[in-house]
Amino acid sequence: MVFTSESLRVFLAVIDEGSFSAAARVLGRVPSAVNMAVSQLEAELDLELFDRSTRKALPTPAARALEPQARQVVSQLNLLDAHALQLHKGLERRLVIAMAPELQTGAWSRPLTTLAREFPTLEIEIRSAAQTDAVRMIHEGSAQVALMFERPGIDEREAFAEAGSQLLTAVAAPGYPFDSEGKRLDAGQMADTRQIVVASGDPQASEPQIVLSHRVWLTDSYMATLDLVQAGMGWAYLPHPLVQPMIDSGVLAAVKFDNMASQIRLWVDVIWYKSRPLGLGARRYLQLLREQVEAGPARS
Repeated sequence: MVFTSESLRVFLAVIDEGSFSAAARVLGRVPSAVNMAVSQLEAELDLELFDRSTRKALPTPAARALEPQARQVVSQLNLLDAHALQLHKGLERRLVIAMAPELQTGAWSRPLTTLAREFPTLEIEIRSAAQTDAVRMIHEGSAQVALMFERPGIDEREAFAEAGSQLLTAVAAPGYPFDSEGKRLDAGQMADTRQIVVASGDPQASEPQIVLSHRVWLTDSYMATLDLVQAGMGWAYLPHPLVQPMIDSGVLAAVKFDNMASQIRLWVDVIWYKSRPLGLGARRYLQLLREQVEAGPARS
C-alpha cells in the first residue's frame, strides 16, 4: 500500500503549511523527517508531488489532483478514530427518545443539534408516543429516555429529572363552535363541544392533558389534530409555539372559556429506567437538558 494514514497527514500538512519546515512544526517532527517521508511517497507513486526549486514546497498538478481524495480519506479516518473512542466510552449505536407529540415543537429537541455535532455516527430516533406508551417503551427497553408531562405518582423503577414546561393553547377554527365573536364556553357547553385529543386509543392516555368534553375524537399526532381543528371539526389543546403564528394571522382562534384561561402550562419530565445503564449519547442528552434548564427553564 502506497498511501498510509501517516503519509496522507504528512502530504496534506506540507500542502497546508507551504513548506517542509512549517509542516514539521505542525506535525511535531524535524524537517528532514518530513522531507524524507514525502520523498519516499513520491518514489512509491513515481510522481513529483512538490516543486522544490524555491524555499517553498509548491504542490504540483499531480499533488493538486490527489488532494481532494486525500482530504476525504483523512476526514473518514478521523471520524473512524473518534467513533472507536466513543464506542470505547460506551456510545450506543442508536438512541431512541420517546417524546409526547405536544413536546416535539419545543425546546427539548434543541440538544439534538449538539448530539449530532459531537456524535456524528450516532443514530437518533424520535418516537412520538402518548404518556402510557412512552412509559411502556422505557420499561420494555425499546426507548432509552422519554419526555412526557409530569405525572402525579413516581414509579420506583424509574429515574427522572425536571425538563421545563410546555404551554398549551386551546384553539379552534374561527367561528367554531359559535358564530358570534367573543362567545365564551360555559361548563355545560364545554362538555358537549367536540374536543380533539392526541392519544393512542384512549383519551386517558393523554393525561395529564385536560380532557374537558364528553365528545372526543382521537388522533396519534398533533399535526393530524391541527388539520381537524382547522377544518372546523372541533377544538384542541396544541403547543403554543405551533399555533401562535396561526392565531396572529387569523387562521385559528383561541377558545374562550367562562371559568378558566385558554392556556395551560404543564411541567415536563425526562425519565429513564434505573436498572438499565444509559449509553454515552443518552447521558449526554440528559446533561444537555439539565444545562438548558439551569440556564433558564425550558418553556415553550
